[in-house]
Amino acid sequence: MEFFYAFFSIIDYMSKEHIIGIDLGTTNSCVAVMEAGKAKIISSSEGGRTIPSVVSWKKDGERIVGATAKRSAVTNPQNTIYSVKRFMGHSYSEIKDEVSKVPYAVEKNKKGLAVIKVPSIDKTMTPEEISAAILQKCKNDAEAYLGEAVTKAVVTVPAYFNDTQRQATKNAGEICGLEIVRIINEPTSAALAYGIDKNKDEVVLVYDLGGGTFDVSVLQIGDGTFEVLATSGDSHLGGDDFDDKISEHLMSEFKKEYGVDLSKDLSALSRIKDAAEKAKIELSSQVSTNINLPFITAVDNEPIHFTMDLTRSKFEDLVKELMDRIKKPVLDALKDGVNGDKSKINEVILVGGSSRIPCVQEQIKNLIGLEPNKGVNPDEAVALGAAIQGGILAGDVSDIVLLDVTPLSLAIEVNGGMVDVLIAKNTAIPTKKKSTYTTATNNQTEVTIHIIQGERPLAKDNKSLGQFNLTGILPAPARVPQIEVSFDLDANGILSVNAKDLGTGSEQKITISNSSNLSEEEINQMIKEAEEYADADKEAKEIVLIKNEIEGLCLSAEQTFESGENLNEELVSNVKSEIEKSRKILSSNDKSELEEARNSLLESLNKLSAEMYKEEESPEQTVEV
Repeated sequence: MEFFYAFFSIIDYMSKEHIIGIDLGTTNSCVAVMEAGKAKIISSSEGGRTIPSVVSWKKDGERIVGATAKRSAVTNPQNTIYSVKRFMGHSYSEIKDEVSKVPYAVEKNKKGLAVIKVPSIDKTMTPEEISAAILQKCKNDAEAYLGEAVTKAVVTVPAYFNDTQRQATKNAGEICGLEIVRIINEPTSAALAYGIDKNKDEVVLVYDLGGGTFDVSVLQIGDGTFEVLATSGDSHLGGDDFDDKISEHLMSEFKKEYGVDLSKDLSALSRIKDAAEKAKIELSSQVSTNINLPFITAVDNEPIHFTMDLTRSKFEDLVKELMDRIKKPVLDALKDGVNGDKSKINEVILVGGSSRIPCVQEQIKNLIGLEPNKGVNPDEAVALGAAIQGGILAGDVSDIVLLDVTPLSLAIEVNGGMVDVLIAKNTAIPTKKKSTYTTATNNQTEVTIHIIQGERPLAKDNKSLGQFNLTGILPAPARVPQIEVSFDLDANGILSVNAKDLGTGSEQKITISNSSNLSEEEINQMIKEAEEYADADKEAKEIVLIKNEIEGLCLSAEQTFESGENLNEELVSNVKSEIEKSRKILSSNDKSELEEARNSLLESLNKLSAEMYKEEESPEQTVEV
């Protein structure tokens, strides 16, 4: 009987479909799978444990991906695409400053989105299509290893990827026939890899400095629960930027010596970028490196050989600005996660290839007061964590609960241009929130639901994610209709919004996937501005509240007049006069003028109320849209 039980258990195990884990990185990608209760890295067909996130097309149109494609960057720069993750989910206007840093052509399509021109096949490719080719390579390598078809994957993204970028990632999977069953944040995934075998309660800070993005997350780990307490980062900061600083220095020195701008030579630019990356890596283990680029160009038909020494101290001087940018997200994550008390952090986990840079490690050590934990492979931890999440979804891993968060607040614009937050930043996901709103004017038959993202109190200072109109509202006095708006943020961080008129049942919904894109640089700027201009924001909010109060008083008075009751004509005339004056002054942003108008209107209304020998209960205030 025991033999048959064991046999059927094996059959049952073999029948389960594997859900692979993929770290879709800016410079390198990695794929892993759960086997016998352990997450295991799957080597590429070329034998590497990571796959360069590079796609190239030969002159005959053949597509190559990975290590072979990366080697073609120097000889075929216009057809070799790398660092495309930085363009995912972005319009051209949002990444135009980065376009000049790559040797291939990035253009703007009719929708204003960024697309990549591939001359050898005479077509343009979307970032999703390029990413799909990388995912396809991961899928093929996994299938070769497992000996079976792979159709499902957990894919990681930077914690600060917005809704559109996450949707773009899912679309990339769909293009290559891979169902992305879950998107999880890279630092969270790394924490899974670190803490899967830990039996003690810990608060860990995951510091993820990859090729193109930087994320910091604070997590509480214990009893099989991985709870994200806070996250911060910069999705336009990574190892590529460190390479660019070296490249710019090399080209500047070359121009000083030879008077030639190598940035105009695509082949030379590719060689310099390759040399810069190698120099960065070498300077992590030695204090000086020699950069040698023979036949880099020709002057007056004479070949030029470029060589120079680069010291670690000079490199650290070149990247000082980047190190300053890195500091703030760390402090923000500490503030939001543990109230700024760094003593509560038990471990610092380094993730991403660029976390090996000595000055990076020294900075985080000084900020937290702890020696970083180097027990996980920074190149592989994210993929291993994704595989663990795949195992959880497939039923191969039990007793593990993952609680992730949304990085920025999600809200709608209400009357006066103010923000009403439904889901605050660092709220655990998935989550659903709803709130009830009303109309701002009499006989209003539709309302605009404007969804925004950010931390500022006024809508204009935040990022618009999309909008739609809810129609079919029955004509009624202002503030009578009841409109329920619900936000549904799924485990992948993708938002769905529903609006419903509770009176008529009229309903409209939208999934935020094709809206204007949100630059991660803008996100960081939003938070920075929220801190720097807190006082100004408070003043602006108070002005809007006074304006809303004036408008509400005017509407209430007009509704009283329409009731047909016998009212003192002289007092009514005074109120109407004050209403006229108040509405004229609504265009002003002078707080004292607005307060004076409101007080004068209130005084005339109080006289009218007293004359009517009754007190009206102030209606419950409702937020107006």
